[in-house]
Parts: sequence; C-alpha cells; structure tokens
Amino acid sequence: MITRFAPSPTGPLHLGHAFSAITAWRRAQEAGGTFLLRIEDLDQDRSKPEWDAQIFEDLAWLGLDWSRPVRRQSEHLSEYGQAIDRLAARGLVFPCSCTRGDIRAALSAPQEGALATGPDGLVYPGTCRGRSMESRRPGDALRLDIRKALATIPGALSFLEHGRLRQGQHDIDPDSLIEGTGDIVLSRRDGAVAYHLAVVHDDALQGVTEVVRGADLFDATPVQVLLQALLGLPTPDYDHHDLVRDDAGRRLAKRDDARAIATYRDDGLTPQDIRAKIALQFPEFSTKIR
Repeated sequence: MITRFAPSPTGPLHLGHAFSAITAWRRAQEAGGTFLLRIEDLDQDRSKPEWDAQIFEDLAWLGLDWSRPVRRQSEHLSEYGQAIDRLAARGLVFPCSCTRGDIRAALSAPQEGALATGPDGLVYPGTCRGRSMESRRPGDALRLDIRKALATIPGALSFLEHGRLRQGQHDIDPDSLIEGTGDIVLSRRDGAVAYHLAVVHDDALQGVTEVVRGADLFDATPVQVLLQALLGLPTPDYDHHDLVRDDAGRRLAKRDDARAIATYRDDGLTPQDIRAKIALQFPEFSTKIR
C-alpha cells in the first residue's frame, strides 16, 4: 500500500487539505504501507517558496510524517517531455494555438448548441485537430487526440473506486470521454506540463497503489486511466473522498484564509481541535482522522 498527498504550493492549506492528507496517511498506517508527500509545483507563476515551506510545517504540526526524499514536479520536467514525445511519435498529439476565448467563441456558434464542460472546463471543439506536429509554432499548446488515442486501446478501460460515494468497479465509456472530456492539454501554451500527464507519470514512478483525493477530481480519473494505458503504466485504485465545505455548502478554496490550517494554529487551536472540526462534518470518517 503506497498512497500520497500531492498539494500545489499556490496558497495556504485549509481544512479540506487536512482531511485529505490525514485520510491518506491513516489508510497507509492501517495497511502498514507508505505515505508520500509530493509537491506539484508545475505552475511556476503561482507557486511560492513560502507556501512550499508552510505545507511541510502544517503537515508536521498535524502529526503526519512521510517518506523522503519529497518529489517536486518542477525538478523533473524532462521526464514529462519524454512521455509526451512518446505519445507524439505514435501520432496521438497535435499542436493547438487556440486561446480560451477562441474555444468559447467556437463553442458558442449557433450550430454547436449547449456548451459542454468536462474536468478541464469547456470541452475542446477540435479546431486544430488536423494539424501536424511539424506545424507547431512557439506558443502552441499540445493536445491529445482522444479519438485516435482510444482507437489504439485493444480492450476496455476501468478502475476500482474505494470511496463511499461511488464505490466499486467503474468501466470507462469511450463515447463519454470523447464528448465529456475531449482533447486534453498535455503541454500548455507557455510550455508548462499539464496536470493529467504529470500526475499519472509520478504515481506510476513512485509506485502509488491507491490515490486518495477529493471527489471533485473523480471526473478526471477516466482520462488519467486512458493516459496510463497509452504510456504502459499501471492503474492504481482510487479513493475519492467527500469535500469539506463551508456553512453555505461551498467547497473550500485556498483563498479562504479563514479556514487555513496556519490561521487555526495561530489562533491557539491544537491538531486535535482540527481533527475534531473535520469529524463534526464527517462523523462516519471519524476513525480515519482521529
């Protein structure tokens, strides 16, 4: 059993992060396994050293420990580039010059109907899908041609979910991936590697056997399973847990400093107080977080 907590150093950790980290740590402890901390700092514009340092401080204060060394994605960009090159060599990648505004405008055309959204926002309409890699220009993103990619998979795709919300084996419907996810970005217009590619590469490299994360990422799992199959990587089990929400029912965000772990600590609360706060919202999970 190897699981991980993989935050981005783009803001303070809040109660939701605490719940996710503690849940993953407890599952590893109960199984006699390994808990990893991974810093997903691909967004160099928003990643800050002070948030990076505070992640370590917050988790240690909560009583968690993890295996070392800690992997930082920004230190392994060439590995992700090699993975994209492998997909491109099979004709599964194309360059794309479309901005978000271009995509919205294309989808807003009268003949297109309602705007479909997926795990990455608006579903890409395929504007640049016919372009070759030889036509790539500076500032182009790289996208996965999801129809071609699915056509290379000989069998069915599936994953095992342990989270109580959707527990069980999930078979992945190719049509749903095409219509509901579309041609995902592998490398952004600024050259930064996209989340889906990096996360499946790292989970496989680090031997992660169970991915514990929030239910908001459940819809991203099918395309990540597809990438695992395309790259010859194992598919871990998944545990998408409930989200910690505010009094209005909204999931917490990093901008919500009032619920930041550091704020509670500065106010004199203890790690036990933090766990008790989470247990009040999720009494059925109390054994995982106390």
